[in-house]
Amino acid sequence: MDETRRDRDTEGRAHNARPRDGLGRPLPYGSPGVERQPEGVVRSPQETVREAQRLLDAGMPFHAHEVFEDAWKSGPVAERELWRGLAQLAVGLTHAARGNVTGGARLLRRGAAALTEFMEGSDVLESVESRDSADGGAPAHGIDVGALTGWARELAGRVEGPGAEPVDAAAEAPRLRGGSR
Repeated sequence: MDETRRDRDTEGRAHNARPRDGLGRPLPYGSPGVERQPEGVVRSPQETVREAQRLLDAGMPFHAHEVFEDAWKSGPVAERELWRGLAQLAVGLTHAARGNVTGGARLLRRGAAALTEFMEGSDVLESVESRDSADGGAPAHGIDVGALTGWARELAGRVEGPGAEPVDAAAEAPRLRGGSR
């Protein structure tokens, strides 16, 4: 690749073709990297949660964020804040694993704040529950919003602590639907 030219996709849009590591960091051209998540994939909420959990468990929160971002961009307006908040949690974990404590803590808290409107008793959750009940789904698609917000705030506090080291993304991966790992 001539590094003076910009990478382009098949439609001519700028698109970085450098390989990436498991935390989404660009590697030098020609280096082996991990397969990137395809962009713009429309999945059901259940498929989104399942794929994101698989990536989180594999220590690939950056890639999980891309799955949530697809849901955020393609999902119903009433759910966009849910998917955006989940994407922010995944990026916060990415930054914490990369050693960026300020960015990690900030995004973990921002994502947790975005999810609070989907906790029990909120008007937004009630509208999602009504629609989900009609199509056989669970409130907030079965995502344990309370546990996730608690996890995010606790991790944010830990990564900002004195002498904190980068975290192990796989070991710190949250359970989206609760339960044990």
